[in-house]
Amino acid sequence: MNMEAITKILFISLLFLSSAFLARSGEVDDESEFSYDENAENGPANWGDIHPNEWGTCKNGTMQSPIDLLNKNVEVVSNLGILQRYYKPSKATLLNRGHDLMLRWDDGGYLKINGIQYQLKQVHWHTPSEHTINGKRFDMEGHLVHETHDGKKIAVIGFVYEIGLSPDLFLSIIEKDLRALADKKNTERHIGIIDPNLIKLDGQKYYRYNGSLTVPPCTEEVVWTIDGKVKTVTRRQMKLLRDVVHDEFETNARPIQPLNGRPIKFNKPWPFA
Repeated sequence: MNMEAITKILFISLLFLSSAFLARSGEVDDESEFSYDENAENGPANWGDIHPNEWGTCKNGTMQSPIDLLNKNVEVVSNLGILQRYYKPSKATLLNRGHDLMLRWDDGGYLKINGIQYQLKQVHWHTPSEHTINGKRFDMEGHLVHETHDGKKIAVIGFVYEIGLSPDLFLSIIEKDLRALADKKNTERHIGIIDPNLIKLDGQKYYRYNGSLTVPPCTEEVVWTIDGKVKTVTRRQMKLLRDVVHDEFETNARPIQPLNGRPIKFNKPWPFA
């Protein structure tokens, strides 16, 4: 076997390993293999059995998300600082993944936590909210997903919505494109330049804990930030996000997972009110 053939084999092997790693760490783009029906064989309680080697953490993990952010488990602090978000407008693509709509940025900037830089990758939505606060479940939750350049570390900013009279600005901007993806599972739509800064967050008051992705492969050691600002969404906007997916489920929220003694911090600038 000549050197050119050996080089090709090595290159293909590296691509395979890289793809396998991404499949384990990042969220799946095709969500057809699992469901949110708690009585189904591929429902949340059984996600880890669908692909035991890749998704086993969904069943056996001890740092799973979402959780209930219960006051008695929360330590109020003021030393985490303002969220360091350095977002910028970028080309964006919408993808109907099967159970949710994901908007992916080519280069939307980054987030900094404890000196580590996480590139902004995508945003998607769950109805109702996945995280609860003192047992309260909100009408909807969005997730801004970030990864380090090597893909080994993940940070997610979660933000919750309540139904109100005022529409959400960001969803209003992409509404036409959302409608264009109706019933088109695993279909991408390039939607031009989108500014992630239009997703308004408090950035000063937020919960912080270590958890996991809330969809397979349920990768752990995810740094979670749940923003303290409750956003407003209209019933029509929320219904649109579910109707476009058209997966026959009314919800796409994973059940609450055990805390297992993990610390939860709530950052609140002095003076505490």
